[in-house]
Amino acid sequence: MPRFDRAGWDFRVSGLVEREVRLTYDQLTAMPRTRIVTDIHCVTKWTRFDTPFEGVRARDVVALAGAREDAAFVNVICEQGYTTNVPLADFADDDVLLAWRADDADLTPDHGWPLRLIVPKRYLWKSAKWVRGFELLAADRPGFWENAGYHNDADPWKEQRLRGDP
Repeated sequence: MPRFDRAGWDFRVSGLVEREVRLTYDQLTAMPRTRIVTDIHCVTKWTRFDTPFEGVRARDVVALAGAREDAAFVNVICEQGYTTNVPLADFADDDVLLAWRADDADLTPDHGWPLRLIVPKRYLWKSAKWVRGFELLAADRPGFWENAGYHNDADPWKEQRLRGDP
């Protein structure tokens, strides 16, 4: 698990943006907070109901940089080279967060401390741990699990676990 150095940690929004943004952890966590209660779905076929998360809306962080008109996807950049991809349109949803709290306590390192993306309408691998930035792109760029054979869309209601699922 990556180590968290508050003094050296930053979050960046780059790519197809009007202006690149760099936030310290304190700046990011000082943004207006949102609390959601949602279900989360794992590709291994379990669901956890009514899970509370707290953080900032992903769309509010993207708005600081100003997405260009040609931006359509987000490459979610995490520690240790991990990435995942999410359509930028999904970031408009009220329940997509950059979270630092779950179950009314700070996230643990195992669960993504200090910052985890929460995308409730997708399988949990899209809710990447140890997030460090968003890169806005015009074209989709599959991430770690998608390149390893997992479904690109990851819709749990369609049971899109592996590439080739409907």
